Amino acid sequence: MEAEKRIGTAEDLVADGVRELARRTRFPVAFGGLIEDGVVRVTSIVGNRTHSLDGLNVRPERGLGGRAMIELRPRMTNNYRTSQQITHDYDVFVLGEGLRTLLALPIVVEGRPRGVLYAGAWEESEIGGVTTAPAMSVAQNIANELHIRDEVERRLRAMRPEPALDATHLEDIRESFAELRSIAASVTDEAVRERIAAVERRLVGASSAEPAPTTGSVGTVRLSPRETDVLACAALGATNAEIASQLGLREGTVKAYLGAAMSKLDASTRHAAVARARRAGLLP
Repeated sequence: MEAEKRIGTAEDLVADGVRELARRTRFPVAFGGLIEDGVVRVTSIVGNRTHSLDGLNVRPERGLGGRAMIELRPRMTNNYRTSQQITHDYDVFVLGEGLRTLLALPIVVEGRPRGVLYAGAWEESEIGGVTTAPAMSVAQNIANELHIRDEVERRLRAMRPEPALDATHLEDIRESFAELRSIAASVTDEAVRERIAAVERRLVGASSAEPAPTTGSVGTVRLSPRETDVLACAALGATNAEIASQLGLREGTVKAYLGAAMSKLDASTRHAAVARARRAGLLP
């Protein structure tokens, strides 16, 4: 039974807590909810005589529950109607139900309010430690469960792979990489070339779910800058003549660089060379 409760929704968790609050204290009415979009939306009510509490949304600092959330501690009044320690924003709800005594308990997770529980009675009643201790225990149990769920969700998010790039974005990265290689080939300033190389490494890393090795080498494979230039253009489907025109080389020179890259990558075709270079983190 407990296992079934733990896999319910956060709203189910509050509903269980509200029922437990009514069971463990002498208050006939209990209600509560969690913060959603900046306000506590009361989602569970037990023991009520009317529907006045339906739709109650509590903002921090407003009313008894808002004060409890701001101060991160229980707050109570044994005469709600005449209390001057709270704002009376929610009189239509509380007094509509006829409640006179009201106890508000914040649900606090890692120092932040996540919701509030209420216990109320229609007559004036002194609230002592005998009542507040079990009530606080219920609120703490909910807080502990929320903390566990938060941690599980955090770990699941950390385990989820980053969403894969769609084909259009991946092609844009590859075209940008080839263009940068072409620009770098005509730059003589070493500082500028290094800055371009840093951007290239980021492009390679952005195109892969795995961290990319330094562009130009991986394991025993090391491509020269020109071999990388030629292979990057070939990866876009350019012919030897088109690569030569783009890089300002002779077509025979392009063929030689391409052949050298294929040999280093142990590939029999340019397409195989491109695939192996991508797996090695040498190309995006």
